[in-house]
This record gives sequence, C-alpha cells and structure tokens, in this order.
Amino acid sequence: MNVRTVLFDLDGTLLDTAPDFAHVLDGMRQERGAAAMDFTAFRATVSHGATAMLNLAFPGTSHDELEALRTEFLNRYADNLYRDTRLFPGMDHVLNELEALQVQWGIVTNKPGWLTVPLLDLAGLSGRVRCVVSGDTLPERKPHPAPVLHACSLAGCSVEEAVYIGDAERDIQSGRAGGMRTAIALFGYIHPDDRPEQWGADVLLRDPGAILEWLGPSLEARRA
Repeated sequence: MNVRTVLFDLDGTLLDTAPDFAHVLDGMRQERGAAAMDFTAFRATVSHGATAMLNLAFPGTSHDELEALRTEFLNRYADNLYRDTRLFPGMDHVLNELEALQVQWGIVTNKPGWLTVPLLDLAGLSGRVRCVVSGDTLPERKPHPAPVLHACSLAGCSVEEAVYIGDAERDIQSGRAGGMRTAIALFGYIHPDDRPEQWGADVLLRDPGAILEWLGPSLEARRA
C-alpha cells in the first residue's frame, strides 16, 4: 500500500463520544421520571445515530414526539460536546505517528457540521486534521461514496492512496463503493447484533494501535 491519507469516522472511531451522549439523554430521562440507562447497551447504539439512541432512551415514542425529542437532544448535546469525550486510548499516538511520517488524516462523518466543527475545536484537533466532511457537507451521506470521494479531493489524493476506518457498516459500504481499502474499528460502537466480519472490510482492528500495524509496510517505506 502507498497510503497518503487515512480517513476516520468520528464517533466510535476517532473519538469516544458515547459518555456525553449518555449524559444528555440520562438528564432528559431524569426530568421525565426515568432512571439512567444501562451504559453498555446504550454505547452500542451510538454509531447508529440519534434516532437509534432516542428509541433506546424513550421506547414507544410516537414519530412526532421523537422529532421533538431529537431537537431537544441535539441542542442539549451542543452544550455538552466535550465533558467526557476523548480520543480513544492510543489514538493520539496513532495520529502523532501519521503526522511524523507526513501521512495526512481526515474525517468523514454523518454528524452535522454545526456539531462536528466545535467538537474538533474543543478536542484540539482542528489544526491537525487535513479535511473534514460532515453529514451536511454534501447532499449525500454515508453509505453513499460521495463523502469519502470528496474527502480525497480535499486531501489531494487518489482513492488508491487512501483508506477509510469506521465502526459501522455504512462506513465500509461508503469506502468500498468509493474504491478504497477499508477497516473496521472493533473498539468502537459495535452492536451485539452487528456482524462486522460480514461487512467486507479489508481488516478488523482490535484497537487503535492495530492501525499502525495494518499500515506498517506503507509507513516503513516512508521511514526509509
């Protein structure tokens, strides 16, 4: 592999955002007289988006009520973006190694830009990331290939020179449809019903350090 750009999904791949999502939803549940959620079960839903999280937090809610809850949830989350959110353990080392070897990295997420941009600012990543494609950057979202192709265009690389790492099936679908190699972050928000080994990715990564192992030959060529 001659990898020039590593693209990451955001929630559940680069950043562990589940604690802050849970904090907001538990607060909303408490105000409505409900107990805190089981965090392990909740964590597994995060990469499936706001609707999945809300359905778990407020089961049996009507469509109209769910839309109102969604607006409340996202507005509250915007005020709690970086309470307990952090890079996954070992991920900062991965980013440092990539940057030291002049391998650029970017983000392709379905998270809307009005949440993505301030979160990256708070996490101290805005000055490091080469490109960011949010869920509302284009008319299309993952699993459509347009977001990963746009990221390659922004990064100035071909799809053959890029890889995409994510923790949801739509990440792998998007990357594969775009013609690039893909990897699954098993350390992310994998639901018990998910079957990541069936998603067609090139590799399954047990932890962030495995990213460097997977890219080893390409990185060694840069060290030479």
